Parts: sequence; C-alpha cells; structure tokens
Amino acid sequence: MPITVETCVASHIGDRHEQQDRVGVFAHPRQRGTMIAVLADGMGGHTGGAIAAEQVLLKARQNFESYAPQNESPNDLLAEIVNDAHVIIRLTRLTSEKEPHSTAVVLVLQPGHVRWAHCGDSRLYHFRGAELVSRSADHSLVGELLRRGRLNEAGARVHPKRNVLLSCLGGEKAPEVVISEPVAPQAGDSFLLCSDGLWGHLSDAEIGAAVATRRAREAAEVLVERARQRAGGYGDNVSLALIKIVDAGSLSSQP
Repeated sequence: MPITVETCVASHIGDRHEQQDRVGVFAHPRQRGTMIAVLADGMGGHTGGAIAAEQVLLKARQNFESYAPQNESPNDLLAEIVNDAHVIIRLTRLTSEKEPHSTAVVLVLQPGHVRWAHCGDSRLYHFRGAELVSRSADHSLVGELLRRGRLNEAGARVHPKRNVLLSCLGGEKAPEVVISEPVAPQAGDSFLLCSDGLWGHLSDAEIGAAVATRRAREAAEVLVERARQRAGGYGDNVSLALIKIVDAGSLSSQP
C-alpha cells in the first residue's frame, strides 16, 4: 500500500505576554523521505525561555541538515541534538542575566522507521487510528508520582507542583534523554509532539479522536481551539507538530 506523510505545525501565545514555545518540521535537504519534527517549551523569565527554545530548534535543524543516514545512527543524531542544545543554553547563561531552560521533543522519520527523543514534560504521542500506542513519560515531579502510583491523572492536572521538572535542557545536571525504540510507520499512524499548554487540558482519548478523524491541519486547529477554551483565560503557550501517515490513494478521494 503506498503511503504518504501529512504534516502540520501550530502554535498560540495563549494568555501569556510572550511565546516561549518553538516548533518546526523540516525535510532533509538531500535524503528523500527523511524529515525531522522538533518542539521546545522554553522557561526562564522574560525572553530567557524563548532564547532557550530557539536554540533547540536551531540546533535540531543544523544537525539534521548535516545528518548522513548511510553513515550515522538516528539515535546518535537525536542524542546529539538534545545534548548540544543543552550545552549552548548553558553557555547562554554565562553571557546574559537570564536563566534559560527548555524541554525538547525531537522525531526523525526515515523510510521504514520512526524514532524520537524527549526531555522534560513536552510530549510525544503515537496513535494508530484513535488508539494510543505509546506516550512519552514526563520528566516531572507529577510524572514521577504518577509512575509510583501515588497520584492519578485527575490529581496530576491540578497538582500545585505540576510544573516542577526533574530534567530539562540548560539545568545544572546533564539532561535525561529518552530515545524510543524504532517504529515501522503504517497508514493510520499519527505522531503528535506538543507542549503542556495543549496536553494539560485534553485527555489522551480526546487527542486520539481528533487526529484520527481529521486531516492534519484541521486536527491541529481543533486541538488548539479546545485547549484555549478550557484554559478559561489563564492558558499557557500552546504548540504542536502533527505527522500523519496516510494511504496515498485515500487523499485523492478527499476534498
């Protein structure tokens, strides 16, 4: 079955004074069918978070453009992007009065397989149709409490320390970089990278239903709109990148 890739990126400033998220999807300049998606949620006071997130995006694009799949491992690429961005953000602290930090989610799609890495509490969701196949584990205090069974999902959404991260880029400690096992993509798969400004207001089931039944752009619009409505005027920045693997034949029959 011939398949193709449908992508969309979206962001909204929310109810903040500054957009500190960064998100992008880029095709490889030389390798057909190879692309990268990256999302970063910056933290660190006025402009500091935006600077940190921008460094993640820039480093991802730079490293990806020089990536040679024939000679390099995608796992090495993913780890290098996160670790290199961490070093650059740390250096930024030395040349400014800011305290920049950032999360990172990076996905690499090549013919036949998809891999991703993350650090912090920005997420990667893998859906097959509307069914959740996997979701990245948040490097946060609340995420750890969930894993230990000391907190449920409902309690996590209102926990007073839900924004406390245990690992991120730009901190004193080296970032914890978790790299996925390779996934062989098939028609009906969707990969969603998003910041907590989105997932903090929507259940996994809601997200899955939205991405399974809509084209990428429409799904992105619906997800952002729902998150904004539920934020009730107190929402964080919202950002996402959506990659859908679709049956190439089905696109010709859609309006």
